[in-house]
Amino acid sequence: MKKNMGFADRTIRSLLALLMIALYYFEVISGTLGIVLIAISVIFLLTSLVSFCPLYAPFGLSTSKTESES
Repeated sequence: MKKNMGFADRTIRSLLALLMIALYYFEVISGTLGIVLIAISVIFLLTSLVSFCPLYAPFGLSTSKTESES
Protein backbone atom coordinates (compact mmCIF):
# COMPACT_ATOMS: atom_id res chain seq x y z
CA MET A 1 0.00 0.00 0.00
CA LYS A 2 1.78 3.10 -1.29
CA LYS A 3 1.06 6.36 0.53
CA ASN A 4 -0.94 8.75 -1.64
CA MET A 5 -1.93 11.52 0.79
CA GLY A 6 0.15 14.57 1.60
CA PHE A 7 0.36 16.52 4.82
CA ALA A 8 -2.22 19.14 3.83
CA ASP A 9 -4.72 16.49 2.71
CA ARG A 10 -4.33 14.54 5.96
CA THR A 11 -4.66 17.72 8.05
CA ILE A 12 -7.82 18.88 6.26
CA ARG A 13 -9.43 15.45 6.60
CA SER A 14 -8.58 15.28 10.30
CA LEU A 15 -9.97 18.75 10.97
CA LEU A 16 -13.18 17.99 9.06
CA ALA A 17 -13.58 14.74 10.99
CA LEU A 18 -13.12 16.50 14.32
CA LEU A 19 -15.61 19.19 13.28
CA MET A 20 -18.24 16.60 12.33
CA ILE A 21 -17.70 14.70 15.59
CA ALA A 22 -18.03 17.95 17.58
CA LEU A 23 -21.25 18.86 15.75
CA TYR A 24 -22.70 15.47 16.61
CA TYR A 25 -21.47 15.63 20.22
CA PHE A 26 -23.03 19.06 20.81
CA GLU A 27 -26.25 17.87 19.12
CA VAL A 28 -26.13 20.40 16.31
CA ILE A 29 -26.72 17.45 14.00
CA SER A 30 -28.53 14.27 14.94
CA GLY A 31 -30.47 11.34 13.60
CA THR A 32 -29.53 9.62 10.36
CA LEU A 33 -27.43 12.55 9.14
CA GLY A 34 -25.44 12.46 12.38
CA ILE A 35 -24.74 8.74 12.05
CA VAL A 36 -23.66 9.14 8.42
CA LEU A 37 -21.33 12.02 9.31
CA ILE A 38 -19.81 10.02 12.19
CA ALA A 39 -19.14 7.14 9.78
CA ILE A 40 -17.49 9.53 7.33
CA SER A 41 -15.46 11.01 10.19
CA VAL A 42 -14.15 7.59 11.14
CA ILE A 43 -13.16 6.92 7.54
CA PHE A 44 -11.45 10.32 7.28
CA LEU A 45 -9.49 9.69 10.49
CA LEU A 46 -8.42 6.20 9.42
CA THR A 47 -7.28 7.31 5.99
CA SER A 48 -5.41 10.23 7.56
CA LEU A 49 -3.59 7.92 9.96
CA VAL A 50 -2.44 5.48 7.27
CA SER A 51 -1.86 8.20 4.60
CA PHE A 52 -3.71 6.15 2.00
CA CYS A 53 -7.03 6.96 0.31
CA PRO A 54 -8.53 3.98 -1.54
CA LEU A 55 -10.54 6.31 -3.78
CA TYR A 56 -7.36 7.96 -5.08
CA ALA A 57 -5.81 4.65 -6.22
CA PRO A 58 -8.08 3.77 -9.21
CA PHE A 59 -7.66 7.27 -10.61
CA GLY A 60 -3.91 7.45 -10.03
CA LEU A 61 -4.23 10.51 -7.82
CA SER A 62 -1.71 11.44 -5.18
CA THR A 63 -1.31 14.51 -3.01
CA SER A 64 1.93 13.34 -1.40
CA LYS A 65 5.29 14.70 -2.40
CA THR A 66 7.30 12.02 -4.18
CA GLU A 67 10.97 11.78 -4.84
CA SER A 68 12.00 12.73 -8.35
CA GLU A 69 11.82 9.74 -10.68
CA SER A 70 14.42 9.07 -13.36
